[in-house]
Amino acid sequence: MFSEVYYLLRSKADGRYLVAYPNPDNASTYLLLFRENFDALSYLNTHAGEVANRFSVESLPSSQLGNLLQRWGFTGVGIVSDPLVPNIEFLQQK
Repeated sequence: MFSEVYYLLRSKADGRYLVAYPNPDNASTYLLLFRENFDALSYLNTHAGEVANRFSVESLPSSQLGNLLQRWGFTGVGIVSDPLVPNIEFLQQK
Protein backbone atom coordinates (compact mmCIF):
# COMPACT_ATOMS: atom_id res chain seq x y z
CA MET A 1 0.00 0.00 0.00
CA PHE A 2 1.36 3.38 -1.00
CA SER A 3 1.08 6.36 1.27
CA GLU A 4 1.43 10.00 0.33
CA VAL A 5 4.02 11.94 2.30
CA TYR A 6 3.53 15.54 3.39
CA TYR A 7 6.09 17.98 4.69
CA LEU A 8 5.56 20.29 7.66
CA LEU A 9 7.48 23.17 9.16
CA ARG A 10 8.29 22.90 12.85
CA SER A 11 9.89 25.41 15.19
CA LYS A 12 13.27 24.35 16.53
CA ALA A 13 12.70 26.50 19.64
CA ASP A 14 9.43 25.11 21.00
CA GLY A 15 8.45 22.25 18.67
CA ARG A 16 5.23 23.86 17.42
CA TYR A 17 4.10 23.42 13.84
CA LEU A 18 3.57 26.28 11.40
CA VAL A 19 -0.18 26.88 11.17
CA ALA A 20 -2.59 29.26 9.47
CA TYR A 21 -5.59 31.15 10.79
CA PRO A 22 -7.70 31.72 7.65
CA ASN A 23 -10.59 33.30 9.54
CA PRO A 24 -9.44 36.01 11.97
CA ASP A 25 -12.89 36.03 13.61
CA ASN A 26 -12.37 32.60 15.21
CA ALA A 27 -9.43 30.66 16.58
CA SER A 28 -9.52 27.78 14.07
CA THR A 29 -5.99 26.57 13.35
CA TYR A 30 -5.00 24.75 10.19
CA LEU A 31 -1.76 22.81 9.93
CA LEU A 32 0.19 23.85 6.82
CA LEU A 33 1.21 20.91 4.63
CA PHE A 34 3.54 20.88 1.65
CA ARG A 35 3.76 18.18 -1.02
CA GLU A 36 7.53 18.50 -1.40
CA ASN A 37 10.40 19.28 0.94
CA PHE A 38 11.64 22.07 -1.35
CA ASP A 39 8.16 23.66 -1.38
CA ALA A 40 8.30 24.02 2.41
CA LEU A 41 11.75 25.59 2.18
CA SER A 42 10.62 27.93 -0.63
CA TYR A 43 7.64 29.04 1.46
CA LEU A 44 9.88 29.79 4.42
CA ASN A 45 12.52 31.64 2.42
CA THR A 46 9.92 33.70 0.55
CA HIS A 47 7.65 34.70 3.43
CA ALA A 48 9.86 34.46 6.52
CA GLY A 49 13.45 34.53 5.34
CA GLU A 50 14.68 36.32 8.46
CA VAL A 51 13.53 33.44 10.69
CA ALA A 52 13.92 30.52 8.27
CA ASN A 53 16.83 29.09 10.28
CA ARG A 54 14.49 28.69 13.27
CA PHE A 55 12.42 26.02 11.51
CA SER A 56 13.03 22.49 10.32
CA VAL A 57 11.19 20.46 7.72
CA GLU A 58 9.60 17.18 8.85
CA SER A 59 8.01 14.48 6.74
CA LEU A 60 4.71 12.89 7.71
CA PRO A 61 2.98 9.94 6.04
CA SER A 62 -0.68 10.64 5.32
CA SER A 63 -1.57 7.61 7.46
CA GLN A 64 -0.40 9.53 10.56
CA LEU A 65 -2.04 12.82 9.69
CA GLY A 66 -5.35 12.18 11.50
CA ASN A 67 -3.61 11.30 14.75
CA LEU A 68 -1.47 14.44 14.58
CA LEU A 69 -4.50 16.67 13.96
CA GLN A 70 -6.32 15.12 16.89
CA ARG A 71 -3.34 15.22 19.27
CA TRP A 72 -2.59 18.90 18.61
CA GLY A 73 -6.25 19.98 18.29
CA PHE A 74 -6.03 21.43 14.77
CA THR A 75 -9.26 22.25 12.93
CA GLY A 76 -7.90 20.91 9.65
CA VAL A 77 -5.10 21.28 7.15
CA GLY A 78 -4.00 23.88 4.66
CA ILE A 79 -2.34 22.25 1.66
CA VAL A 80 0.07 24.71 0.05
CA SER A 81 -0.01 24.18 -3.71
CA ASP A 82 2.10 27.23 -4.62
CA PRO A 83 4.54 28.36 -1.94
CA LEU A 84 5.48 31.63 -3.67
CA VAL A 85 2.00 33.19 -4.05
CA PRO A 86 0.97 31.40 -1.63
CA ASN A 87 -1.98 29.36 -2.83
CA ILE A 88 -3.47 27.31 0.03
CA GLU A 89 -6.46 24.96 0.02
CA PHE A 90 -8.03 24.64 3.48
CA LEU A 91 -9.67 21.36 4.45
CA GLN A 92 -11.55 20.84 7.69
CA GLN A 93 -11.65 17.47 9.43
CA LYS A 94 -14.96 16.02 10.55
